[in-house]
Amino acid sequence: MLKVRNLDVAYGSLSVLHHLSLHVKQGEIVTIIGANGAGKTTLLRTITGLLRPRSGSIRFREEEIGSLPTENIVSRGCSLVPEGRQVFAAMPVRENLLLGAYVQFKRGRREEVHRDLERIYGLFPVLKQREHQLAGTLSGGEQQMLAIGRALMAGPSLIMLDEPSMGLAPLIVKDIFAIVRQLGKEGGTVLLVEQNARSALRIADRGYVLENGRIVLEGAAENLLANREIQRAYLGKDVDAENK
Repeated sequence: MLKVRNLDVAYGSLSVLHHLSLHVKQGEIVTIIGANGAGKTTLLRTITGLLRPRSGSIRFREEEIGSLPTENIVSRGCSLVPEGRQVFAAMPVRENLLLGAYVQFKRGRREEVHRDLERIYGLFPVLKQREHQLAGTLSGGEQQMLAIGRALMAGPSLIMLDEPSMGLAPLIVKDIFAIVRQLGKEGGTVLLVEQNARSALRIADRGYVLENGRIVLEGAAENLLANREIQRAYLGKDVDAENK
């Protein structure tokens, strides 16, 4: 579904991504793990057209999208849940969700929008309870649910999530990852960027490790979880100490 090949991205003279390649197949949950500053957010922003690559290829459903405007990329079925949630604080929950459906409204699909809204309320019952409440008054976890719901309202075939667990309490993080897993079980395709490597790898099919703008390791999620270097660097385990 998504193929990124030899991607180079820079901010001015500062090179951030270097010859980066990855792919996501339909129906997969793929996670990208890495430390702060590794280039994870830059990658997602480039895929969605918010940044322009210096070189390389981004193909979505066999179409080159690297030079398309963000609106056109979203209309083709690729949605991003941004880091920090970025809900419209002064607008009610329901209006935030309907804003996510602007692509569907442009196509005259009002009945589909209504069905999608009910589906979101089924996934996130608390949003139904709070549909007339201002988004800025929600808790952090509720705002994250709203951001995911807003992205789903565009009817994407690929949803990308940038650090959905950031700043949330452990119990809320567990709920968020359960929702991501459910999206996968329903046949959705997910590209998940996370610093919470353990939780991300537990729900993913495959993973990539990003360091200093380069993919340094990739493989099945279960294999990455068992990898000694991954355990030491990202899972908080000193394997050698444990084995003494």
